[in-house]
Amino acid sequence: MAKPRIIETNEGIQGEVTVEIYDQFAKTMRDRGWHEIDNLLKIGMTKGHALEIGPGPGYVGLEWLKKTDDTMVTGCEISPDMLKLAQKNAAEYGFETRTAYVKGTGMTMPFEAETFDNVFSNGSLHEWEDPIAVFNEIARVLKPGGKFCISDMRRDVNPLLKWGIYAITKPKAIRPGYLTSLNAAYTTDELESLLSKSTLKHFSVQKAFFGLTVTGWQ
Repeated sequence: MAKPRIIETNEGIQGEVTVEIYDQFAKTMRDRGWHEIDNLLKIGMTKGHALEIGPGPGYVGLEWLKKTDDTMVTGCEISPDMLKLAQKNAAEYGFETRTAYVKGTGMTMPFEAETFDNVFSNGSLHEWEDPIAVFNEIARVLKPGGKFCISDMRRDVNPLLKWGIYAITKPKAIRPGYLTSLNAAYTTDELESLLSKSTLKHFSVQKAFFGLTVTGWQ
């Protein structure tokens, strides 16, 4: 049985030093291929305008742009420092014209209804102050038939895997944050319960190697 959730933060990652350390970590995850790009493509997110919730440094959305044509990504991010970093990284990728980063929270996103063809988020679910409100916002901003994919860690992961990942997490300065994030993550049952109370119409929750993934359409 999983231990109770311990809420981590609802303010995102802020402060230049902390953001720089997280950027190093995110680059390592990107370079190892530990992101959801292949899964996004597999479920049919291959075209259109995508919303990324909590993009952080922006690598998931930027890598998705690399593998798709005539697509755009708008990121909704609570941390001003992360917004600056994502914009910098988008410029280094050469994707200034295919990206936009907006300050906001998932609970009250600053977008019109039925704006996006796709919505995805990787690694930020455990920080959402009110997940049901975010799910409702995803339903609101998606076009009819639009797809969504939300992936994150899973609190009830096998302890051997938990500590194995801890041992290889770099830079080492990020390891305490890894543990607090894992303690704030959801189990599959908890997430299914939250989703059932939202206005998302079609969803499925699957356990992954280290986490869980919610996919569906509106």
